[in-house]
Amino acid sequence: MATTFGSTPRLLILASLMMLFALWSTAVRAEQPAALPDYVVEQFGQPPAIPDGDLSADLKAAAKMAFVDSIEGSTWGTDQEVALRTLAASKDPRLAWPISDLMRFAPGQALNVQLANAAATLLEIDMPTENHWGVITDHLIAWDVPAPPDYLSAKRAIFTGIIPGWDKIFVEGDIDWRMVSWGGVLIDDRAYDATDEQCNCIPAADNPEVSSAAEATWLKDSDIVFGVVVNGEARAYPRRIMEVREMVNDTLGGRDLGIPYCTLCGAAQAYFTDDVPVGVERPVLRTSGLLIRSNKVMYDVRTHSVFDTFLGHAVTGPLAKKGVKLEQAGVVTTDWGTWKTAHPETTVLVEELALGRDFDFRNGRDANGPIFPVGDVDPRLPVHEDIIGIVTASGKPVAFQRSKAMAALQGGNEIAVDNVRLTLDGGGIKAVDANGADLGSHQAFWFAWSQFHPTTELWEG
Repeated sequence: MATTFGSTPRLLILASLMMLFALWSTAVRAEQPAALPDYVVEQFGQPPAIPDGDLSADLKAAAKMAFVDSIEGSTWGTDQEVALRTLAASKDPRLAWPISDLMRFAPGQALNVQLANAAATLLEIDMPTENHWGVITDHLIAWDVPAPPDYLSAKRAIFTGIIPGWDKIFVEGDIDWRMVSWGGVLIDDRAYDATDEQCNCIPAADNPEVSSAAEATWLKDSDIVFGVVVNGEARAYPRRIMEVREMVNDTLGGRDLGIPYCTLCGAAQAYFTDDVPVGVERPVLRTSGLLIRSNKVMYDVRTHSVFDTFLGHAVTGPLAKKGVKLEQAGVVTTDWGTWKTAHPETTVLVEELALGRDFDFRNGRDANGPIFPVGDVDPRLPVHEDIIGIVTASGKPVAFQRSKAMAALQGGNEIAVDNVRLTLDGGGIKAVDANGADLGSHQAFWFAWSQFHPTTELWEG
């Protein structure tokens, strides 16, 4: 019995893949993955061999049937099942990438199982018993399986067919599109200063209203806040608000800031958005609804340029072409009681910005580790261990285990690496130089910092 595949947008998604699979007939050599670390092999095993030849005519026909005809006909029946079995028998693991992308949107358990079984066959792993998409994608990432030719075009067709607002996002740039997945929310494409405009998205707050510490009676002393000080002016961004907004465009100490918060990787960051090349308008940062290895993908709503959230560098679009790299301000993760005592003149975002919600994802949804695929994780620390991350003047990324660093600093010990000095501030930790100037550090989960800085040094104390 045929299964209805999906809605009208999904009919458009893969119809355009007909051309893409035809393009896959061009001879392209895929690079074999480099030698894998022992811990990756221990967890995931050895990857399968990856062919470097063309797709045969039979495979192209099977791809058309499985990925195009099923969408055009809004059905998944015997012909599609036969075609998928043909693809699964191809021994070309590269084809598991578009299967994984399709799995993220495919409706119904039965179809997900069929797609997962095909991808598992291509990857030569046991069929997952649960979390089919996550297990398949984890293997693809951990093994660094090359993408098939013209992969961005295929992925763009799939994703923009679901969310048309992504059409300006999926473009060439300094970004590994294999790692990009859907976070389950829509793009925030509202214009600047539209904080109160409702959307079916994670709504950024622009020019947020603030109050004095004395007026913020709604906050408990134990509530987590992210503290920022610019030119002597202090402000607290309560986690309760940031878990709802995930992005704030603000002005503090006479400087414009963009402040993303990734609930999935425990990181609040602050970027100066007023120090850009001549002729470039201030970037207005928004949540795209996309993830890279469980870290949010942010973009500038004015130019649709995507930014590397951990580095602040524009990686696609007009701002990437202009070489925009945002300078980072320090963010201190602490509790409200300690922060307001250390900074009695601090302002704080008002309760209304929380929209009546009070999430604590770290101790709820994310308590057992990342809920989206991340592939392999550096085993030197637990995945959710808090670290303070900084890149030194020489370009060396360094991670400080927060618990060890806090104990050392509270014990009166100095922590110094190259030009970086750690210091206590308002119950948290920030990085400064020898003169006490802020170097722009932030706190994050180890899995997030280490995958974006795979060569990071880990301070041993």
